[in-house]
Amino acid sequence: MEAKVTRRGFVKAVGAAAAGMAVLRAGTEIGLAPAHAESPHSEGGSRRQWAMVIDLRKCEGCITIGRAPQCTEGCSAAHFVPEGQQWIRVFRMEEGGRGSFFLPRLCNQCENAPCLNVCPVGATYRNPQGIILVDHNRCIGCRMCMSACPYGARSFNWGEPNNPPGATFAQYSPEYPVPHRRGVVEKCMLCAHRVEDGKIPACAQACPMGAIYLGDLVQDIATNGVKVVMLSRFLAENNAFRLKEELGTRPRVWYIHGHGQDFGHQSDDPRGIKEPRPWEQQR
Repeated sequence: MEAKVTRRGFVKAVGAAAAGMAVLRAGTEIGLAPAHAESPHSEGGSRRQWAMVIDLRKCEGCITIGRAPQCTEGCSAAHFVPEGQQWIRVFRMEEGGRGSFFLPRLCNQCENAPCLNVCPVGATYRNPQGIILVDHNRCIGCRMCMSACPYGARSFNWGEPNNPPGATFAQYSPEYPVPHRRGVVEKCMLCAHRVEDGKIPACAQACPMGAIYLGDLVQDIATNGVKVVMLSRFLAENNAFRLKEELGTRPRVWYIHGHGQDFGHQSDDPRGIKEPRPWEQQR
């Protein structure tokens, strides 16, 4: 099941899908029940349950185009990510004598999130759409969440972050944590501010290969901004996997095996990943 769709038309597309049977399919084929709202900051029921899929058949670290990973640079530019942080980081992985592949790693938006479970002040929470967020108005900088995260997806602002001109006047929210501040933990927040407006995450929009999909577990649909797929079928037919599933974290990020072969990358290619530029250098 594939169809063309614009990036801004994603929410309209998912709204047209049949929800009743999709919930059943998502629960039985994916093996993941939608999360319940646990946020002290929001009211009402959940309209979506967001997830992500990264198709490693398409991800080749952007080396075939001679650039740094565009997902990382796109994320940094969209959120003015503080220096030294990468909310989505691409690793070159060795595969037991069979060559290498590239693995983008971001916050896994876990159903059973260790970071949420250990936060002593409730600064880390899950919003009604299943996104794990950090409220910097509550964060005390204890970094217990960083120690608990098995994916290394969190960073700490030891110094005063560089904010763009005008950021002082920005209306801070956990969904778009600008201006950035000292003494708090930051991470990928699945572009919560963008998906509410019907846009795919900045990393997915920036990926020139279309390797990153935003999915909705309720509507059982996903898109990379170019095509729409049935989420449960896409995962099942491609034997998708999740990182460190044995820990019981139940991540909402799935991967499809591959090494960038859809764009001509050979698994024995010795080239490494170029260092992504911080947002200041992209201007």
